[in-house]
Amino acid sequence: MVLVALAGVAAPLVFTAESGAGNKTNPPDQSPPSAAAPASSAGQTLTPDQLYELGKTLFDQYAPPEVKEQYEFPSKGQWDVFAVKLQQALEGDSLEELAAYEPQARAALTALRTLPGYEDYAAWLEERLDLIETARLAARPQPPPRRFAMPYYDLWLQRLSGRPAPPNAADLMPGLRAAFAAEGVPADLAWMAEVESTFNPNARSPSGAKGLFQLMPETAKTLGLSTWLPDERADPEKSAHAAARLLRSLHAQFGDWPLALAAYNAGAGRVSRTLATKKARTFSEIAPALPVETRLYVPKIYATITLRTGMPPEKLAGPEG
Repeated sequence: MVLVALAGVAAPLVFTAESGAGNKTNPPDQSPPSAAAPASSAGQTLTPDQLYELGKTLFDQYAPPEVKEQYEFPSKGQWDVFAVKLQQALEGDSLEELAAYEPQARAALTALRTLPGYEDYAAWLEERLDLIETARLAARPQPPPRRFAMPYYDLWLQRLSGRPAPPNAADLMPGLRAAFAAEGVPADLAWMAEVESTFNPNARSPSGAKGLFQLMPETAKTLGLSTWLPDERADPEKSAHAAARLLRSLHAQFGDWPLALAAYNAGAGRVSRTLATKKARTFSEIAPALPVETRLYVPKIYATITLRTGMPPEKLAGPEG
């Protein structure tokens, strides 16, 4: 197999030797860290070519011998092809296309965990792999909803049933719930941190999102958070207040939590346009026209809340105050 370990974006991209090509994530809009401290440093934004060279250097310096026996660094052309196609799959509407990347994503996560300092990126990739695996199951014919009229809610209940909460959830959730409640948002919605980051306050995405609630830099700034020395997105309490304020604003715009969560993931503009185009009013009506990631993200949050709290999803109240 062929591996790309992108320094600073923690987006290892894996190709099967047979195909020689794959997909890619967007380059980050925050600077990649140095090879010596990949998860904590920051500097100027690098070009894609510079990222590639830095990733190759990091792989050569830090990948253990057993990893180098299984993986080789790809050519620049292979990396570019992989990057474009993966981003298209994430933003596209095909469950099957996204599901096809399960082997590459699984191998990438394994390789990522071998590199020092990349645990924060692994947390992000682990959650996205869960979406990719579920896309494979969701591509099959689905029975009519039995519990809650939301696409793939029952599927997520089955997948998540028996799965324990992340180890640090018990320590973090009291503070997160308090922050959400203080912003007038149902406290149970704080469980979305499990879906966003597996409760890793330092989780990072290749696109530059960070923290328990995976806030992008510009979004965080508009919500009053610093993103530079210190990056307050990594502060559980401050990021929870910011995420709750954003959710409250989105609920005011769209009128219910499923649409607010869809907008949190895909952007308010995308959701507004889709509602207008489809002449629709609910998430379930527009879900097939939303990015496949968003289509799976919203029911996963609802299923997570149900399993962690025992609360039926239809009981999730609107904002207070």
